[in-house]
Amino acid sequence: MKVAVIQGGASAEAEVSRRSAAGVAAALKKAGHQPELLELGASLAATLMQGSFDAVFPATHGRFGEDGCLQGLLEIVGVPYVGSGVLASALGMSKIAAKLCFAAADLPIAPQYIVRAGSDLQRTARELREHLGPAVVIKPSSQGSAIGVTRVAAEAGQDALVKAIQDTLAYDEVVLCERFVPGREITCGVLDLAPEGLRALPVTEIFSKAADWYDFASRYAAGGSVHQCPASLPAEVSARVQQIARAAHSALGCRDLSRVDFVVGDAITLLEVNTIPGMTATSLYPEAVAAAGIPFDQLCDRLVRQAASRAQGKRELAAVPIP
Repeated sequence: MKVAVIQGGASAEAEVSRRSAAGVAAALKKAGHQPELLELGASLAATLMQGSFDAVFPATHGRFGEDGCLQGLLEIVGVPYVGSGVLASALGMSKIAAKLCFAAADLPIAPQYIVRAGSDLQRTARELREHLGPAVVIKPSSQGSAIGVTRVAAEAGQDALVKAIQDTLAYDEVVLCERFVPGREITCGVLDLAPEGLRALPVTEIFSKAADWYDFASRYAAGGSVHQCPASLPAEVSARVQQIARAAHSALGCRDLSRVDFVVGDAITLLEVNTIPGMTATSLYPEAVAAAGIPFDQLCDRLVRQAASRAQGKRELAAVPIP
C-alpha cells in the first residue's frame, strides 16, 4: 500500500515526531509498503487528496497532530488512518478531560487542582497546597513528553511554587496540579488488532538517568533512561496495571494502540494515556511490542492494513440504502 506517514507540525514535540516517523517509515518499507513522509502543515490536505494514499500513519505528537485536529482533517479528506479518532485524541491530549473520564470509570487517579490563566497565583498556591499537600506536580493541560512539567518539593517555598505555575502557564492557559505520588515509574502499552482484540503489552519500568524522574531528556537523550520490560513487579501488580491500562484505553474510546503511564507505590496511580506513542529508537512502545514477540515491521503493517479495512467497512455501510 501507499502510506502517508505524517510528521512534525507546530508542536514543541515536532522533532521527536520526525524521529518517530522515520522509524515507522523504515518499518513499513521493510514490510513491503510504499511510505511517504509528509509534514503536518497548511498544504497537507491538498497533498493527501492528490496523492492516492491507501492509508495514513500519524506519527505526530502534541498540538495539532495528537489532539484531534489532524484526525478531523483526515476524516474530512476521507483517508483511512491508524490510531484513535477525533474525540478520543482530544480527550487523551487534555489531561483534565481525560481524568474526568478515568474518574467516571472508577480508575485510580491522583487528587488534583486546576489553575487557569489570570488567577491570583499567590492565593492559588496556598489553596492548592491545602488541598493537595506540600509536594505537588505542575503540568500543562495539553502537552506531551513531559514538556512544561515541574515537580515542586514539599520543602520548596511559596515563591518557588508560584514560579512553577507561572512557567507552566507559558505552555498552556490551563494547568493541572496534582498531589505528588512517590513510587516506581511504570508504563503499559495497549494494542487492539483483529482477530486477537484488545490486550495489554508487557509492563515496563522506567529508570531515569538524565534526571530523578522521566523528564524530556530522560525520554529522548541517548542513555537518558533504562527500561526493564517486563518489569520486575509482583505478578498480581502487573496484572492490575494491565487491567487498568485496558480500562483507561477504553474509557477514552481509543483505537488501535495507546500507551498508559502510571506510578506504582503503596498503590497504583493512573497518570495519562498517550494516543500516539513515541516510535523512536529510545521509545517505550516498540520495546514492549518486541517483548510481546511482535516484530516492529509486522506491527506497522498490521496497523495500516487494519485502518484500510476499517475504511472499507465504512464504505460498505454508506452504500446501504436507507428505507
